[in-house]
Amino acid sequence: MIRLAVSFLILASFAGVASADTCKAQATAKSLHGAAETSFLKKCASDAKAKCETDAKTKNLHGAAETSFVKKCVSDAKGA
Repeated sequence: MIRLAVSFLILASFAGVASADTCKAQATAKSLHGAAETSFLKKCASDAKAKCETDAKTKNLHGAAETSFVKKCVSDAKGA
């Protein structure tokens, strides 16, 4: 029973790492620094904004709801 609990905790920790697929996490994983990191983060944020705007249209959001959705979506995609 203890082995099962430990296995579950290990799998849960790996799932947390896999879900941290933000622009910042990707840049860190690629060991980018300086201008390369800045360029990557800028393009990643631009791509995220385009995807978020498309998602907002798919959800048929307009006005303040669309703006709020896109802002949070891009923020989540960029990471800390």
